Amino acid sequence: MAGRKSDFTLTKLDDLFSTQEQRDEEKLSKIRDIPLTEIDDFPDHPFKVRDDEDMAQLIESIKERGVITPATVRQKEDGRYELISGHRRKRACELAGFDTLRCEVVELNRDEATILMVESNYQRSQILPSEKAYAYKMRLEAMKRQAGRPSKDNLVPVGQNFSREELATQSGESQTQIQRYIRLTNLVPELLDYVDEGRIKMRPAVELSFLDEDSQRDVVDEIDLNDATPSHDQTIRMRRFFEEGKLTTEAIQAIMSEEKPNQREKIVLRGDRVRQLIPKNIPISQTEDFVCKALEHYNKFLRSRADRDSR
Repeated sequence: MAGRKSDFTLTKLDDLFSTQEQRDEEKLSKIRDIPLTEIDDFPDHPFKVRDDEDMAQLIESIKERGVITPATVRQKEDGRYELISGHRRKRACELAGFDTLRCEVVELNRDEATILMVESNYQRSQILPSEKAYAYKMRLEAMKRQAGRPSKDNLVPVGQNFSREELATQSGESQTQIQRYIRLTNLVPELLDYVDEGRIKMRPAVELSFLDEDSQRDVVDEIDLNDATPSHDQTIRMRRFFEEGKLTTEAIQAIMSEEKPNQREKIVLRGDRVRQLIPKNIPISQTEDFVCKALEHYNKFLRSRADRDSR
């Protein structure tokens, strides 16, 4: 039917009349060594680049074999390059003392680059909640803008619900969970850090995201004072009070000062003091087991000494 958009994606005409060898050569022509000083990070890049053990291994790999998989950049109007994927590789090259980064130059607009940037970082083994939050937000906004642009064959913008459904399908998470992550971008940095650290779970964090900045900072102050984070029930009440215009600093203090079952007889150990007494070959994930076994041995020693002294 004339004017109807095809259900199939047509291959580019250039691809129809070129060989695979020619296409490979064309791709290679877009791969070059670009000075690090000419490459800018992606604006508001949501994924953190850490100088950790993985980074140290990447540095050694690059020193030995170079950058095997080129980074992806796009050229900006001012002639500089914007990094789309490869922020860890760029950092590793800087730390390794390299002056250039092996890159593939692609032609993408900002929204296309945003979607590719997020997709390329989904492959990371560990992604923090804050990283997912801002990545999902950036990608969904880019997808909505793309969906809202009418094509030549279809003058009716695609609905925004389609963008959410598509993102859910691509990410493997439900639309509800994606919306929860995006809500986290409304948290003040301190609360978002607590989420990344696992001190505040997703659902309480989402409830807190509906509070204004002043109320959220009052919650931060109470967390620091009580050394305890709010429960889901407490955050639900805070949100309700806020929506009713009744959430004062005093109300937050009263709610946060309530004793929760999981806070009774709480034992707090300073991490730095405990860690220096544990052999370095014991991973952090096994710290609790190591401490418990050490306490069992020490308890046996105390009982043995008490028995000896009683004779």
